[in-house]
Amino acid sequence: MNGNSPRIIAVSSGKGGVGKTNFVANLALFYASLNKKVLILDADLGLSNIDVLFGIAPKYNLKHVLLGEKKIKDIIAAGPLGIMILPASSGIRELTKLTDSHRLKLVSELDDFDIPFDVFLIDTGAGISDNVLFFCSAAQETIVVVTPEPTSIADAYALIKVLSRDFGERHLRVMVNTARSEKEAFDTFRKLAIVADKFLNLSIDYLGFLPFDQHVKDAIIAQKGFIAMYPNSAFTKKLAHIGKKVLDNPLNEVKGTIQFFLKKALRVG
Repeated sequence: MNGNSPRIIAVSSGKGGVGKTNFVANLALFYASLNKKVLILDADLGLSNIDVLFGIAPKYNLKHVLLGEKKIKDIIAAGPLGIMILPASSGIRELTKLTDSHRLKLVSELDDFDIPFDVFLIDTGAGISDNVLFFCSAAQETIVVVTPEPTSIADAYALIKVLSRDFGERHLRVMVNTARSEKEAFDTFRKLAIVADKFLNLSIDYLGFLPFDQHVKDAIIAQKGFIAMYPNSAFTKKLAHIGKKVLDNPLNEVKGTIQFFLKKALRVG
């Protein structure tokens, strides 16, 4: 991989509170530890969280870009290990549903973005809002984070159904979070896979699972990456396995430039 062929991956979930943003943050840290240049777009535009997890306080955010006050380069926040973060705004209701002009502005700004990167992680909001569907449909592939809770499984299926049925998405992966065992994780995935196959004629990919670890909360409170605080934990080892699988086995053809994202974003928008 190099700056001319970035991986563009959306990470989403059917419901909030499943650890999606924490997964994105630690996945970014893992890739950065491999000397990959990582760009994160905090696409939960009304409730930003990535900057909080990394303990940074950006002066500017995407609101300033969408309003034409700043360029993408102006709002980049520096995370650990050289991670670049495009922070979202928090508490800005009007950005919870991007207008066509907002989408065009964002696409135009990304088109002018000439800082090289290897991995572009898009941390979407939760649910099936227009913003979530827009960002998931524009990425090369989407990772859906789910927990063993029945409500999480049901909401994850709802997201998968809309992406498949209404947007024609066929490149979807599932990562099970906070599982108590490998069996519980795979049983969770199997429930989703069975209904996706039966009702959507869709085969979803099992990416793996992250085990429940009570220290995850400690890392979040400390505003530090879990894998940095607990490098020898089972969580960290599982995350590394997941990260390598994503890099080594793309579900979709890796296009030559970020134009893949831009052109698709305009089409689905």
